[in-house]
Amino acid sequence: MQTMIERLKGLWARRPRLKLSSGIQRRWIINNLSLLLLSIFLFFCAFVAALVGYYYANIQSGLEAKAKATSDFFESYISLSYNDYYRSVYQYAQNFEEKNTLEMQFLNRSGTIVVSSFGLPAGLSPGTSDITAALDSGKMDVFIGRDPGTRERIIAVSSPLLYSNGEVIGVLRFVSSLKIVDRQILLGCLMALIMWIVILVIVSYNSRYFLRSIVEPVREISATAKRIASGSYGVQIQKKFDDEIGELADTINEMSIQIGQAERMQTEFISSVSHELRTPLTAIAGWGETLLTGDGLDEETRRGIRTILGEANRLTNLVEELLEFTRMQDGRFKIQVQMDDIRAAFEETVFVYGSRLRQEGIQLDYLDNDDEIPEIMCDAERMKQVFLNLLDNAAKHGGEGKRIVTSLGQEGSEVVIRIRDFGPGIPEDELPHVKKKFYKGSSKARGSGIGLAVCDEIVTMHNGSLTLENAEGGGTLVTIRLPVEEA
Repeated sequence: MQTMIERLKGLWARRPRLKLSSGIQRRWIINNLSLLLLSIFLFFCAFVAALVGYYYANIQSGLEAKAKATSDFFESYISLSYNDYYRSVYQYAQNFEEKNTLEMQFLNRSGTIVVSSFGLPAGLSPGTSDITAALDSGKMDVFIGRDPGTRERIIAVSSPLLYSNGEVIGVLRFVSSLKIVDRQILLGCLMALIMWIVILVIVSYNSRYFLRSIVEPVREISATAKRIASGSYGVQIQKKFDDEIGELADTINEMSIQIGQAERMQTEFISSVSHELRTPLTAIAGWGETLLTGDGLDEETRRGIRTILGEANRLTNLVEELLEFTRMQDGRFKIQVQMDDIRAAFEETVFVYGSRLRQEGIQLDYLDNDDEIPEIMCDAERMKQVFLNLLDNAAKHGGEGKRIVTSLGQEGSEVVIRIRDFGPGIPEDELPHVKKKFYKGSSKARGSGIGLAVCDEIVTMHNGSLTLENAEGGGTLVTIRLPVEEA
């Protein structure tokens, strides 16, 4: 039976721990939201590139077509004299219909402006790469960037003017400002960005709602599971979903029922066996005492009877511990508190137990002090039980140190009792578990493993605390803290 319970508890102890705030939500943010943000960023970059390419390509193709048509038109004037050619170019520039939005320039072989529809002075050299490329290669070229003179963003198309023999005599150049176009691109990008932010907000809100539908039920399941792990066997989780979460709730509910049933069976079994053992142990102890009072027994026989009585008393104490444990489990364990002298109760226990320890070669020291210890609300008999159990533990587990030191005093609003042995101490990995029922750790000393659990329960019912730690210099230090004021 105990094995089945331990298996169930072991299964629960090995369950995956859920760190909700840094687990599911963090993984979702990393795996989903970051991917969504990356996708939006890439789509946004692609959209901007496509938008810029679309606008600039349209402007460029329009300027190239206009430059090609105009340069073809002026090929008929190239055979005229320079003055006639210059006059024709000047008149064309003056009558250029798109001069309010587009600049037309004629440049000579040196790359300087001869005529401009904007009225720029002759002799000015723009110095952009499109002009140089058109003069050097005899082919049309495009420049997109900042004007060297005005620092304004422009797009310029330069088309070479050719003699019939293919010689380049100048350049026809169309220049358009990109200010309005860039503004349109920026507006389009802002609208797209706003749209994607709205989409991100909607997706995030929906995802948050979806996460809450997972995280909150899991949080409730985790909280209930912790109650089950702390001993509230039989507690059930409310099932809200017919999915994996609902299946998890059903599994934990079934586990809770099984552990609760096993725990009740264990408690009933221990209680039944303990009661059954009481009668024969009482008879053994009674007849042992009777035999010892008789005459005619040799020393060896008397020693054997004393051994029987000692073991019977040990078993009787074990039975009493088991009965106390079953009362704790089924809620019948009670304390009767009243104003009482806790110092007198402790000193009486130390005095009585000290004489017994001396027979075993263990020195029990009580560090008396002059503190005025007030009476506190307590069950003196139950506290004596705690003191006796702790002293017995110190003798069993730390007896090889041959010394136990005890003290009692007031610290602030608490009465503090300390019991220290000088044995090997408790392994650090076992300290968190020593107060658990049936836990014995690596100790080879005889015992049921429930004495400390009973002591802890009694102290807790007094609104106090019981702690165990390894003392500096070796040994184990047990500290009991009880409130002076009435709880």
